[in-house]
Amino acid sequence: MQSIESSATPATAVSFWRRLKDLLGLIRFSHTVFALPFALLAAVLAWRDYPFEIRHLIGIVLCMVFARSAAMAFNRLIDRNIDAENPRTEGRHIPAGILSIRIVVAFTSVCVVGFVLSTLLFLPNVWPVILSLPVLGFLLGYSYTKRFTAFCHYWLSAALMLSPIAAWIAITGTLSWTPVLLAAVIFFWVGGFDIIYATQDQEFDQSEKLHSIPAKVGTRNALIIAFLSHVLTMVCLFGLWWVAGLGTVFLVGVILVSGLLIYEHWIISPDDMSRVGVAFFNINALISVGLFALGAADILVTNFFSKT
Repeated sequence: MQSIESSATPATAVSFWRRLKDLLGLIRFSHTVFALPFALLAAVLAWRDYPFEIRHLIGIVLCMVFARSAAMAFNRLIDRNIDAENPRTEGRHIPAGILSIRIVVAFTSVCVVGFVLSTLLFLPNVWPVILSLPVLGFLLGYSYTKRFTAFCHYWLSAALMLSPIAAWIAITGTLSWTPVLLAAVIFFWVGGFDIIYATQDQEFDQSEKLHSIPAKVGTRNALIIAFLSHVLTMVCLFGLWWVAGLGTVFLVGVILVSGLLIYEHWIISPDDMSRVGVAFFNINALISVGLFALGAADILVTNFFSKT
């Protein structure tokens, strides 16, 4: 009897870790890198004038992870039938039968509860708790947008731009131009690269009467819109550098990011979209992590020289 129980325990553990790995793959956990650094950058900027508290840092990380995980899992649930019909996405976890609807619903529910509970770490500031459900509603609402608007890309970017605003409010209980400009950077940046990513599904979206900018205006025009969106990203980045009173280190970062955005559009064209994956993940991950690192470094350097 003991041998049966002892053999069942490792098997159960293996099954648990396999399921967890599948769930992390479902929500593309690695893509958390797109929004989390901006929330942390907003926090670092806020901590210049407000005391640092470790619970606030933990709260920001937990809220970001739970909110994004809930939104992604919900999206996979809502889009499971569409994904099953699309050759590019038919191998995703739900249509491929890797994960059941019941498990994904349970995972989404856990993430929703985890997000709301994580906002309690910011008490006595009640704003994160008050805004938790409206924010979640907006994040989850994105999953329906391809059914009625070509501007679904900017609903997604608006959802992600809430991260620095939410982090700032959670720490300060107020709002100012610094997080608003950082949010504007995310809005135009994410909207632009999501348009690029959506070009892969242009023909499928048109055939299924789904809405997207590439489906509406074609790949060539969509890439022009994406480029203009990224030009506005650069403008907002320089505005953030100026309004936030950041220094040379961050300015160098702004210039480098502007170059990366231009390079992102240089490596793709309507006649050659083979490097969309590179443009989507590699370059954009470098942009988000790089801006946070250089922003934090700029503040450290400024503080060092102000004390010497």
